[in-house]
Amino acid sequence: MDFDTVAGELYGGDLAEFVSARNAAAKAAKAEGDAELAAKIRELRKPTTAAAIVNRLARADAGPLRELAELGNELRDAHTRLAGDELRALTRRRGELVRRIVHELPPMSDSVSREVEATLEAVAADPGTAALAVAGRLTSVAHQDTDQWFTLAASVPPATGNRPGKLVDKAEPAKPKRDYRREEEERARARAERDRLRKEAAERAKDRAVAERDLVRTERTAEQATARVEDLRERLAEAEERAERATAEFEKAKETYEQADAAAEEARKAADAAR
Repeated sequence: MDFDTVAGELYGGDLAEFVSARNAAAKAAKAEGDAELAAKIRELRKPTTAAAIVNRLARADAGPLRELAELGNELRDAHTRLAGDELRALTRRRGELVRRIVHELPPMSDSVSREVEATLEAVAADPGTAALAVAGRLTSVAHQDTDQWFTLAASVPPATGNRPGKLVDKAEPAKPKRDYRREEEERARARAERDRLRKEAAERAKDRAVAERDLVRTERTAEQATARVEDLRERLAEAEERAERATAEFEKAKETYEQADAAAEEARKAADAAR
């Protein structure tokens, strides 16, 4: 038994049986004497419904997810170069790709569909999330830190192509004057938006971590309670077995006593007749 094999089977299996299968694998690893592996397996988190759907997509055909991850790389590069027109075109491509992927998935509720879309957006936004998604090991996506490039496609000024009114030389038009102040304002807004998203992501990640710790604690308590119930059941079965043996011995002793009493009565009658 190795960790990667177990993780692959868990994240590729039935979502409803994830917890029981994980606990069984951890118990098996512990029985084999590998407490460290058992602890690592027990720490594997159950994926959300949306994450499980993306994991299944990765196992069926990871091509669309790789395309989405590569598109995210192109978006980050375009943002770094402040290529407004290219950034807007890539953003449209990202939206079209996400919608196409969701459309090709099996039917799902509106809420799950929105969660899947948000998860796919995060695959484009974050290389770490993309790597987990392509590997089929995604657990959840709670408002990833999308950084500047993800939210500012509409704020980068388009290339107008307008020529300046005054020419330095008749043979060659003068270049438009660069608006440094406007660019700095755009960067400042981008930094503020990025910081806000990071703060929000950190707060939600903290809440999620607390919830996950509570879940692990609850699952462990449930496991201990289950083990206790099984122990009590075994003890009850043993007690019932001892009671049955005691009853059988009592009945046997009673029969022996009755036989002895009958024999004594016969002896008394014989003695009376002899007199």
